[in-house]
Amino acid sequence: MQKQSRREFLKTLGLAAGSLSMWSRCLGAAGTTAQGGKRPNIIYIMSDDHASHALSCYGSKINKTPNLDRIANEGMRFTNAFCTNSICAPCRAVVLTGKYSHINGLTDNVARFDGSQQTFPKLLQQAGYETAMVGKWHLKTDPTGFDYWNILPGQGVYYNPVTIEMGQRKQHTGYVTDVITNSCLEWLKARTTDKPFCLMFHHKAPHREWEPGPAHLNLYDDVTVPEPETLFDDYSGRGRAAHEQDMTIAKTMNRKDLKLTPPANLTSEQKQAWDAAYGPENEAFEQANLQGDELVRWKYQRYIKDYLRCIASVDDNVGRLLDYLDESGLAQNTIVIYTSDQGFYLGDHGWFDKRFMYEESLRMPLLVRCPGRIRPASVNDDIVLNLDFAETFLDYAGVPIPADMQGRSLRPILEGHTPDDWRTSMYYHYYEYPAVHSVKRHYGIRTQRYKLMHFYHDIDEWELYDLKTDPQELRSVYSDPKYADIVAELKAQLKQLRARYNDTTGAPA
Repeated sequence: MQKQSRREFLKTLGLAAGSLSMWSRCLGAAGTTAQGGKRPNIIYIMSDDHASHALSCYGSKINKTPNLDRIANEGMRFTNAFCTNSICAPCRAVVLTGKYSHINGLTDNVARFDGSQQTFPKLLQQAGYETAMVGKWHLKTDPTGFDYWNILPGQGVYYNPVTIEMGQRKQHTGYVTDVITNSCLEWLKARTTDKPFCLMFHHKAPHREWEPGPAHLNLYDDVTVPEPETLFDDYSGRGRAAHEQDMTIAKTMNRKDLKLTPPANLTSEQKQAWDAAYGPENEAFEQANLQGDELVRWKYQRYIKDYLRCIASVDDNVGRLLDYLDESGLAQNTIVIYTSDQGFYLGDHGWFDKRFMYEESLRMPLLVRCPGRIRPASVNDDIVLNLDFAETFLDYAGVPIPADMQGRSLRPILEGHTPDDWRTSMYYHYYEYPAVHSVKRHYGIRTQRYKLMHFYHDIDEWELYDLKTDPQELRSVYSDPKYADIVAELKAQLKQLRARYNDTTGAPA
């Protein structure tokens, strides 16, 4: 690998951000753009733990997502969208603030989000947008910057959920994905203003324990889902972190995950449907006394089918929203974004969950549609981050992007013009250890070809992956003499990225 020129190095760090200002000037501060068009509405749809390799528009071999594919077919699909900290609450805080975890104060799922700080919904609200937040919030403090909010307490539950609507707890009968969508549609239909709006539409699904809705309990019953190639990975090419985690299908999944124990809050009708769907197979499993690889294979099938059934409900409900936008005439001037708070392991490396900087949990789906602004069926390979979402929304709304936000607007990319100084690498930092799943603290840098990670705290180990020759990240080449120059160069870039983002947390690079 040749050493970078100074210009390429500056591109890597994303230091030359001046070109963004021209995009902000294109939109007026009132209700119209400089060209006389209306400011667009924004609908941000985010699921929880939806891996990009479980969408058919990303080439999934295990499921179909026709309604989500519609967003991709009518807009842009990003192939290299990544999160900055692969865990639920921190990802949400990054989206709201446009700042890394160590800056916005939420590095893990334990802390409480400081709702008094600057967020993009507040800035949109101040600029004349009507703002709403519906669904999974998971930040422990009440939402701020929203004209309307209706959220799940904590993680929420799949069946018969409680929601907190503007501070008031309400009990619902039904399935959570339907309930959240119903609330979004009710809010959209009840609007009486002519203001542009921003709706954050957050699903709980397909988060653990992956409880499918009534309409999909028997989906995939007659299918054997293909196993990932790395289901029986032994981690021999990696360090202690991969060996010492606690998120394997073989050892970590419990009876509730596997539906050997039903949810506690089902109605009698729901319980009857649940028992009809799971009872016979559970009885057969209890009698089979499976062990070893056979047991792992059974657990994988049970897990992945339930996970995909939850996604099927998300896909159906996204279709409901898209149909409403068409029927109401809102589609033409509404930006629709679909993403997940992070990726997820679908049996890859024998795992479920996320947290690691390895590809399956680092990578997020990102689909964006806006008729007349984004070319249909376009695909982009640039490195983009959830850190960029707030800046993008503000840019399209004609709101100045605060200088202390750390991402960049995706608008030029969405409109087909990647800036010459766009980033060629990204920075990641995960903090929540010791904690559930025992994924060690680490940070790292990912370029288009290489990934360098530093595990620290109760360990001091480095891993390097050549994603061109080893896309599944099975063998670290950190100690391979052939990669010595690459290690030195990436460490220098990593140090610069940590300085750029003012991250002094963790062990020195």
